[in-house]
Amino acid sequence: MTKDPQKERVLAIVSIIAQYVMEDRGFLSESEIVEELLAVGFESEEIDAAFSWMENLSLHAPPKASAPLALSTHRVFTAEENRNLSREARGFLVQLRTMGILDDDTEEEILEKALDGAEDEVSLSELKTITAFTVFARSHDQWRREVDCILDNDWSRLYH
Repeated sequence: MTKDPQKERVLAIVSIIAQYVMEDRGFLSESEIVEELLAVGFESEEIDAAFSWMENLSLHAPPKASAPLALSTHRVFTAEENRNLSREARGFLVQLRTMGILDDDTEEEILEKALDGAEDEVSLSELKTITAFTVFARSHDQWRREVDCILDNDWSRLYH
């Protein structure tokens, strides 16, 4: 679990913004989103941190892969990953790989972002947010359903 309340609040903001983006409501401008977040009690510094984090994810997204996903390898977590990722978070990544949602490059990118600067153990909730934004940054249209399922924790829609 994360012990840093500000980090939790920033991740909550990121999750809220992701839900705005994933819903088919009209596009809100950044200022409209900020106003709504301020209205529900978030601080401007937290909102700025969330937007900065999302921008950083988008800027560092690798180019799109044109090849379809293939489950060609089985990854073993390193000692650092075992220490810094909760068991549930690791299981979540294994589940996504098994389902064919993540390829090698995407999984590595998620792990790198999750471990980058992690002071506390990365929780399942935090990893879901990182995963959703990593997948979203790679290709919004291609992964829309998968990102929505990750955020909603609704795996049944991925099978149909």
